[in-house]
Amino acid sequence: MENPVPFWEDAYRSDNVMAFPIEPNKTVVEYEHLLDKNAAILEVGCGEGQNVLYLAKRGFCNIDAFDISVAGIGKLKRLCEVNGVNINAMVRDLADYTFDKKYDLIMSFATLCFVEKRVWRQFIADAKDNTNIGGIHIMHIFTDEVPASPDIAPFAVGLAHDGEIKELYDSWEILSFQSYTFEDEHPGVPKHLHSVNKIVARKT
Repeated sequence: MENPVPFWEDAYRSDNVMAFPIEPNKTVVEYEHLLDKNAAILEVGCGEGQNVLYLAKRGFCNIDAFDISVAGIGKLKRLCEVNGVNINAMVRDLADYTFDKKYDLIMSFATLCFVEKRVWRQFIADAKDNTNIGGIHIMHIFTDEVPASPDIAPFAVGLAHDGEIKELYDSWEILSFQSYTFEDEHPGVPKHLHSVNKIVARKT
């Protein structure tokens, strides 16, 4: 049997459809005021890049973003050209990513669960070490409160337990923590449920 291909890969290869909402995650909009325009920003698993594109269009000028998908990064680079912004977009694998600088914002949305739990827990530890004092993390991870939906089940090898990610930030200032379930749908994928933890934490 061939290895399954996630649904978003087809959308990444097309400039006529978006795999995910065009608008940035509302948490990025809510907390951007805590950063100056020269803040060093990293998005992990950026996909098509709606979050980093939003920030770049808002004048943030020191943005790195990576994704394992060659098609996703290719699309993000095309969108950067269309929008006249500069983002350092890279093809990288979360499982072996190595930091070479410190950041003021590190964010990840619905990506961490696609590597084994020991990998994303180690990544968060490394990310914390490579965050400047006063820097912020926005981490959004699917949990096992509801079963993984069929569209992601073959890939969701590292679902978190509810509250697990919050425990990893017990030495930081927690600005927000949410545990919730939401209904989702994508092109060609029926409506389904995801359970999520989302944390915003600041290094003190």
